[in-house]
Amino acid sequence: MNKSEKRKINRRDFVNSTLRLSFGIAIGSIGGILLSNTIKSKTVWQLDPAKCVQCGRCATSCVLSPSAVKCIHVYDMCGYCDLCGGYFKPETKDLTTAAENQLCPTNAISRTFIEDPFFEYHIIEELCIGCGKCVEGCGAFGNGSLQLQVSHNICVDCNQCSIARDCPADAFSRMAIEEPYTFKGFSSDDDEV
Repeated sequence: MNKSEKRKINRRDFVNSTLRLSFGIAIGSIGGILLSNTIKSKTVWQLDPAKCVQCGRCATSCVLSPSAVKCIHVYDMCGYCDLCGGYFKPETKDLTTAAENQLCPTNAISRTFIEDPFFEYHIIEELCIGCGKCVEGCGAFGNGSLQLQVSHNICVDCNQCSIARDCPADAFSRMAIEEPYTFKGFSSDDDEV
């Protein structure tokens, strides 16, 4: 082989390897785009608190026990009331933390004195069963700062959510994982908890 034949072979090899590399990059890019679209389009179950009727089915229809639906306290809406409709049973005479005065059947709401006449209420997620009794009481006698929502760190993300199937208000839907929780009384820009 003379020098010019070696040069042609090297050019041919160079062109072939460049084409293979270009095709490999293109296929890798397409795969990366498809993977990122798959990750971006992952959806999770969410509950629309504006549609929720506090029927109690979140506590009984979930495949998990206790339910993956939990009470969320939207602190920005709370009035920190001494007489909280989501904490106390209606017609409670003594505003004490005694079990007979509390609306929650599992004692999942703690009450902490701040200053007269204000109290702060915290949800103990492990004790909450998603029954909605506190949400109903807060909405009836307060400003609605207690709301139900699917806890994504607990939910097993069933393909067909059993609660969504049983929900009489059609309050459950699939949302993109990047979407913030929906809360009643706030626009999507304000939904931070």
